[in-house]
Amino acid sequence: MTTASVTNTEQYNYDVIRKFAIMTLVWGVVGMLVGVYIASELAFPALNFDIPYITFGRLRPVHTGAVIFGFGGSALFATSYYIVQRTCQARLFSSGLASFTFWGWQTIIVLAALGDVLGYTQGREYAEMEWPIDLLIEVVWVAYLVLFVGTLMKRKQPHIYVANWFYLAFILATALLHTFNNLAVPVSLFSMKSYSLFSGAQDAMTQWWYGHNAVGFFLTAAFLGMMYYFVPKQAGRPVYSYRLSVLHFWALIFLYMWAGAHHLHWTAIPDWTSTLAATFSIMLLLPSWGGMVNGILTLSGAWEKMRTDPVIRFLIVSLSFYGMSTFEGPVMSLKDVNALSHYTDWTIGHVHSGALGWVAMVTFGSFYHLVPKLWNTKMFSNRLINVHFWLATIGILLYITAMWISGIMQGLMWRAFDDFGNLQYAFIESVAAAHNLYIMRAVGGLFFLSGMVLMCYNMYKTIKSGSTEQA
Repeated sequence: MTTASVTNTEQYNYDVIRKFAIMTLVWGVVGMLVGVYIASELAFPALNFDIPYITFGRLRPVHTGAVIFGFGGSALFATSYYIVQRTCQARLFSSGLASFTFWGWQTIIVLAALGDVLGYTQGREYAEMEWPIDLLIEVVWVAYLVLFVGTLMKRKQPHIYVANWFYLAFILATALLHTFNNLAVPVSLFSMKSYSLFSGAQDAMTQWWYGHNAVGFFLTAAFLGMMYYFVPKQAGRPVYSYRLSVLHFWALIFLYMWAGAHHLHWTAIPDWTSTLAATFSIMLLLPSWGGMVNGILTLSGAWEKMRTDPVIRFLIVSLSFYGMSTFEGPVMSLKDVNALSHYTDWTIGHVHSGALGWVAMVTFGSFYHLVPKLWNTKMFSNRLINVHFWLATIGILLYITAMWISGIMQGLMWRAFDDFGNLQYAFIESVAAAHNLYIMRAVGGLFFLSGMVLMCYNMYKTIKSGSTEQA
């Protein structure tokens, strides 16, 4: 920091961070509300009204887009801009580019959601937008890369803190993934329809190279950057092992790129390809758990804060779910396990233990630390933070427990044979058997959404009492 006579708003660009922080909360409520509704559609089929725009097939990508790219993406823009400025002691490279990334990203989320409900999609996992939106994403992302690297280059600190390494890897890898996964030829200049340059097994390989690495870099590496800054800050302790954090970084970014094909076991791709992907998935256990241990041991000497600081609870639980999800993923990549789990609700449970338990919880904890600093005040209510923690935790446990039980049950029913070698159960019987578990999943989602709404209220009262001016 410079002398106290220089204001924060002069030294750092907090305006764009505040905007992204607010939109993180907005998209969190929107995305999770849609998620609860589509979970309820599965539990109560009567909710599938004769309106094409709100059917499960159209709202499901709205949910994933709003939560991953709206909520998660806005959180990453906000925290990366905050962390890179604070650790480099340098203002963002360009205020104009920063503003462009904000308005461009919000436009992308809105256009993608409208395209989903209107039926203009490619039908590709995590990348359903049509080609004009794909081009807009490319432009905004390049601006983000230029802004982030430009800020690193003008830093006053010679050292680049490890959190910035994770953010930079996330930005570069996402640009690469998005570009190659969306190579397509439009039918015409004024048509939304386009055809992928790939087909068949090659298209599947490209999609899951993108899909798994979107998880690996957008939903893991980037949020590890968040963890490596906000866990030490909230705990008031240095990172347990900086050497381990660097090892964690290099091992993770190398191994993740090879793991995507484990989603394609027992398909038309070469057997050695999916075997190689499963091998790298198992190897990912080491750096993943190294990062989890590094984060948890950072709290050494500050364990008493677990009793008094609900923000620390969010962060420690997020690390626990990170460890659990990064153990479960490699196990599910093994062919024998995958034969049981694939296409079942077990996969949905795994995804949400990572998305809710790791991504959302570390975001909540980071934002409870960040927002008061952006508005120069204290959180309105620590008691509400504590209530939010328990609503979120109970919601996650209800959700993933329901999906684990449902998924294993489905896998066993689908491959059960009678004494004559015929399938023992019709598919509809597995659907009926999962009904109560789908209700449990919807209830878990409702708990989690309630916590998100409570957080928004707490943030609103905090921001209202704060100020953007600080001496």
